[in-house]
Amino acid sequence: MLKTFKRNIKSEYQERLKKSFPKKLHSYLNEVLKILPFEKSKVKLCDGQTQKVENLIHESELNIELDYESLIIPYRLYFNEPNPELEKSLTDKQKDILNCIYLRHHNGYLREKRLNLISDNSEKWTVPFIIQLIGEYVYELLPIIDKKINENTLDYYAEFIDKNPKYWQQTESRMISYWNEYYRYKFPKLKEYLGFEIVNRIKKRTHNNGYT
Repeated sequence: MLKTFKRNIKSEYQERLKKSFPKKLHSYLNEVLKILPFEKSKVKLCDGQTQKVENLIHESELNIELDYESLIIPYRLYFNEPNPELEKSLTDKQKDILNCIYLRHHNGYLREKRLNLISDNSEKWTVPFIIQLIGEYVYELLPIIDKKINENTLDYYAEFIDKNPKYWQQTESRMISYWNEYYRYKFPKLKEYLGFEIVNRIKKRTHNNGYT
C-alpha cells in the first residue's frame, strides 16, 4: 500500500510539471522527468544541511499563456538536483527543460547556476521561467537575465507580456518592491536599478511592435 502511495505522489509531481510546458515539448519532458529525484524527501538547504520536506512542489502556482496555450507553473520546487551522470545523457533541448524546471527551485544559488546554463539564444518556451526571476529578490540573477533578454530573444518577451498583462503588472510591481526594500540604498534612483532597465527594455519593444 505504501509503494502505491509513493508512486501516486510521483505521478502527481510529474503531471504538475507537464502543465508547465507546451504540449509539443512533452516527449522531451518525459525523459527529463525520469531522472528527477522525487523519491528523496530530504532536500539540501542553502547552507548544505538537509531537511525533510513533505511536498516537493509547493501548492502555489503561476498561471500564464504562451502561444494560445494555458500553462501552470509551480511557484517553488524543493527536490534535489538529478544524478550528474543521468543529466549528461540528456539532449540539449532536454537540458534546457531541466534548467527551466530548476529556475523554480527554493535555493537561489541553484537558480543562478541553472539560469547560467540556459542558452543566451533560448527558445520562446523558456520565457515564462526567466521572466519570473525579474520579480524576485536575488539581484545576482539580474545580470544573467540581462544577457538572456537580448536582440535575438526580446520579441518573445514583448509578445509574452502583451498576452499576460496581469501577470506582468504583478511582476513589475514586485521588482519595484524588492528594489525599495533591499536595494534602494545601493541604487537610490529606480532608473539605476538593473531590474528596472530590463523591464523598460521589454516594454519599449512591446510598444515598438505595436502591441496594445
